[in-house]
Amino acid sequence: MKFTHRNIAEAIVESLELIFLEHKYADRVVEKTLKSNSKWGSKDRRMIAENTYNIVRWWRLLHFYADTDFENPTSESIWKVFGIWLTMSEIELPDWVEFATVARVDFAKKEAEAQLQPKVLHSFPDWINSIGEKELAKTWTAEMNALNQPASVVLRTNTLKLSKEKLKKILSESQIETEDIAIAPQALLLTKRQNLAQHPLYVNGSFEIQDTSSQLVSQFLDPKPNEIVIDACAGAGGKSLHLAALMENKGTLVSMDIEAHKLTELSKRAKRGGVKIINTSVIKDAYSLQKLYNSADKVLLDVPCTGLGVIRRNPDAKWKLTPTFLAEIIQKQQQILKEYTLMAKVGGTIVYATCSILPSENENQIKLFLDKNSDFEFVEQKTISATSGQDGFFMAKLKRVK
Repeated sequence: MKFTHRNIAEAIVESLELIFLEHKYADRVVEKTLKSNSKWGSKDRRMIAENTYNIVRWWRLLHFYADTDFENPTSESIWKVFGIWLTMSEIELPDWVEFATVARVDFAKKEAEAQLQPKVLHSFPDWINSIGEKELAKTWTAEMNALNQPASVVLRTNTLKLSKEKLKKILSESQIETEDIAIAPQALLLTKRQNLAQHPLYVNGSFEIQDTSSQLVSQFLDPKPNEIVIDACAGAGGKSLHLAALMENKGTLVSMDIEAHKLTELSKRAKRGGVKIINTSVIKDAYSLQKLYNSADKVLLDVPCTGLGVIRRNPDAKWKLTPTFLAEIIQKQQQILKEYTLMAKVGGTIVYATCSILPSENENQIKLFLDKNSDFEFVEQKTISATSGQDGFFMAKLKRVK
């Protein structure tokens, strides 16, 4: 098959220029690009999105083949990288001047050389590779490989509206096939990737798109009907909505965040999903927390993190993250543990969770906190590796004892 779509190629290259030359976020760039031409059909849009994300994912490896600098790309090197990606995908290149130098690449030689350098082969920057080797040792190479695999699409049934069995049946009737996931009672795995954003059941809040690992966090907290539960880093509220369903819409659920616009989005999603027990609260200052001290039966701390466990969904994070950010986020996590855990009652439960696979953000943080805080006890923890096929996650359960 020969690649002949000049306007598609230009859209992909321009998207990559925005991501790597102007440092824009890939998801926003792709979304804007797809909206820029109303004449593109679904096949064209899929081609643009998939090729852009795949080149972002394999950025370092493709530059290695191209003999260009992945840290300092140019428009010319991006065109060459695109041509190399098409060639590696067994697509014949058109006779465009931008691809003229691709023919001189010795693919067999480059492949053999890349095999000897895992950080190149799996396309990770030096600093992340160094931290991965230090903290995860022999499992790091397998994690890198897993983080480069396409992410599956998992649905979470909104049991406030219908059962999983009914959702599965209705979807099947519209030729959308799903499979159960044993470890997540409300989850359904799409057997074929497709966009369900316009599906009537999604629009009316009967299901959400939420990975299995993310669903397991709310299950791990194990909220009960009529409890007082705080989701202290709620964001746009995926876990809050799940918590509300697990609570059967009974009790009090306080969803907090430092960004008001995210809570506004959560309120819209809650209304759509028939959730009535969520009260949103913007964290403006220390008093926002202090007024809730000693009040909650359960507290979820789904803290800000590097997101290394979800890089398969956000491949440009590999190139956007910095060592400085990691150091800052570790400090932020420690601050949240110190201040937010006090919202739990004596006897109450706290779950600390991240979508990172680094011990420095996970078990090391819990150990450090417990070493300094005898008012809390360790209960249990769960680590989900990206090699499981799910997003990489960590969750630890603590109990406030005095």
